Amino acid sequence: MPPGGPGGMRGPNRFLTEEEKKNRPKITSKLLKRIFSYLLPYWPKLLLVLAAIVLSSIFGLLPSILTGKIIDEGLIGRNFGVLVQLILLSFAVLLLSNLIGVLESYLNTWVAQHITYDMRNQMYAHLQKMSHRFFTTSKQGDVITRMTSDISGVQSVIANTLTSILSNIAVLATSVVAMYQKNWILATVGIIIVPLFVLPTKQVGKTRWTLALKSQEKNDEINQILNETLSVSGQMLVKLFTNEQPEYEKYQKANREMTRLNVKESMAGRWFRVAMNTFTSMGPMLIYLVGGLLIIKMGSTSLTVGDITVMVALLNRMYQPVNSLLNIQVDVIRSMALFTRIFDYFDMPVEVANRPYAAKPESIKGDLEFCHVGFFYDAGQPVLTDLNFCVKAGRSVAIVGPSGAGKSTIINLIPRLYDVTEGKITLDGQDIRNIDLETLRKNIGVVTQDTYLFNGTIRENLLYANANATEEQMMEACRRANIHDFIASLPKGYDTLVGNRGIKLSGGEKQRVSIARVILKDPRLLILDEATSALDSISESLIQDAINPLLQGRTSLVIAHRLSTIMAADEILVVERGRIVQRGTHRELVGQDGVYRELYETQFRRALADQEERRENPTKPVFVH
Repeated sequence: MPPGGPGGMRGPNRFLTEEEKKNRPKITSKLLKRIFSYLLPYWPKLLLVLAAIVLSSIFGLLPSILTGKIIDEGLIGRNFGVLVQLILLSFAVLLLSNLIGVLESYLNTWVAQHITYDMRNQMYAHLQKMSHRFFTTSKQGDVITRMTSDISGVQSVIANTLTSILSNIAVLATSVVAMYQKNWILATVGIIIVPLFVLPTKQVGKTRWTLALKSQEKNDEINQILNETLSVSGQMLVKLFTNEQPEYEKYQKANREMTRLNVKESMAGRWFRVAMNTFTSMGPMLIYLVGGLLIIKMGSTSLTVGDITVMVALLNRMYQPVNSLLNIQVDVIRSMALFTRIFDYFDMPVEVANRPYAAKPESIKGDLEFCHVGFFYDAGQPVLTDLNFCVKAGRSVAIVGPSGAGKSTIINLIPRLYDVTEGKITLDGQDIRNIDLETLRKNIGVVTQDTYLFNGTIRENLLYANANATEEQMMEACRRANIHDFIASLPKGYDTLVGNRGIKLSGGEKQRVSIARVILKDPRLLILDEATSALDSISESLIQDAINPLLQGRTSLVIAHRLSTIMAADEILVVERGRIVQRGTHRELVGQDGVYRELYETQFRRALADQEERRENPTKPVFVH
């Protein structure tokens, strides 16, 4: 038996886990038709692969058959010329078989790579269309796994599983036909004893696999103990509570159990090899015994020594494909499960999509209106209820309210990161759901509280907003955002790498790059989640100076954290529990009892006092609460 084959633990396991058995996919004609739809565009090359497999299996027979002739006609017939010819022919057949195998491998790999190329493109395009809800509720690791491991697994299914099944069937069929052509009695004996090879392999292999799983579980337990007790914090805790001895005893117990399981698995493998050696020897012996009876006792003239040798070779050739085909269920179930996982993602509905014949207005003024807008993430749990307000073109609205009031949800609805569940939002009098998504989002600029920069250069991050911007336009945007001088002072200037998520820049620098990026986009409607509360006073002042020109002449909605921004707005909306509970100017609202006055008393006034004190005493230390 080849290493790593069925029953061995060096290759992929050939048994289903309990979880795989429980979650095995339902194999339907619809699922199979969908899978084969990916193969269909490549059917000419797949036919060539099939032809190569059949040819390879036929040529694979010839060395065994020629061996019989070498024995009968060359050695026993004492004909050296024939012997040389047969040996050269065997060599030529072997070489040709290998060349066909290379061709089959190339075609197979080419098809598998191109099918996974198609699936990766389809998956990425589909994920790009998913709503913001999908990315906030799905685990990022799961999304990446679908894009990488799962689709790479499809390549293995096509390149290995599918062709392995076809190849095993071809080898088995050609071997059986060749054996029966030689001698039907020996062929029948050979087929009857095949289970003697396979059943012990399967049973002992399952035992070893079970032991290996238990050993791996115990190894995971040991690693958990090591991670917890040998880390800096864990080791300190062990020492402070004087638990060195109990922890040692726990480790010793787990280590002893893993050692016992490893010894048991190793011995199971040893007995397995003894059994396999016995059975592999028994098969040829039976062929020799029955062949001897036919030649010696029954005087058969149609059977030769060379024929018996051929039958033994063909019997050994049958073993691997029979073993693989008996385990085909495992491969098929895992393959179907893989495709099912991928198709589950493909079948996820696109919540936010362009309507047929969506409008693409040439210009947008910026008149924004919320009309009886309601929204929920989960049915029965409203986040926004009956929101009504209007922002005229060029005007600004500040949105304030306690944490969890729904402020971020309001601004997420405008670029259609989510769609309203009640009412409508209009832009220049037209429902935004009727406007082409790309057109809508190109006219909206967003400066988020959590600034995100790609792991590239400053230039690349800026041009992400407008790939066609000139060098001068880019620099002017940075001047207006108060960041050009800083960038120019860097050794590589605009070609400086910012690191993952912009880690090489400070919070204030990232914010100003983000603002410059929005300036470069030049949107008609601006959404600003002001993020200066966690910054030092110098960064805050620079960002505030950058924001002010950005707001001019644009329709803007600002989630405000600073009183100066709130007071600069044309109207203030006070949101609580998804409703607008107050609206007006700062002067109007501060004179009323309500949420705004409470916010002013507890947050804004204190922040204003701190700001005034820092202006009067700039050397005073700033404490971050």
